[in-house]
Amino acid sequence: MHARIFQINTSRGGVPKRAVATAEIDVEGITIDKQRDRRHHGGPDRALALFALETILELQQEGHPIFPGSTGENITTVGIDQATLAPGVRLQLGDVVVVEVMSYCSPCKTIIDSFSGGDFNRISQKLHPGQSRVYVRVIQTGDIRVGDGIRLIEHA
Repeated sequence: MHARIFQINTSRGGVPKRAVATAEIDVEGITIDKQRDRRHHGGPDRALALFALETILELQQEGHPIFPGSTGENITTVGIDQATLAPGVRLQLGDVVVVEVMSYCSPCKTIIDSFSGGDFNRISQKLHPGQSRVYVRVIQTGDIRVGDGIRLIEHA
């Protein structure tokens, strides 16, 4: 299976983020997406959060009530190993958009409902390497849609 965008998620602030079919991406992320806590979320180096469907499904198998968008990721990927998404990696999303992984997302209590027993640290990079969401900055802006391919451009 080739890597692609499984779901695009937005909200007016907070979680869960809800699915949309298409999105316009600028240097701040999805133009219609908002964050309540701008100190910890958003900005050019945290323009988008990416998370792999495969990790979500694995967590569901463990009994967690997580689903795409419930942890606040903007793009749910499929077909790309979450562990390969490390700082410095660049990806092309669709035909135009290029992003660079900047950091791992620190889990916080706002996503507690996605985890049985409230164990939101289950997706902490420090505790569970390769199962964290990642923040990316936007190198090249444009439009994306569900089903668009994801291509690895550069390794860190």
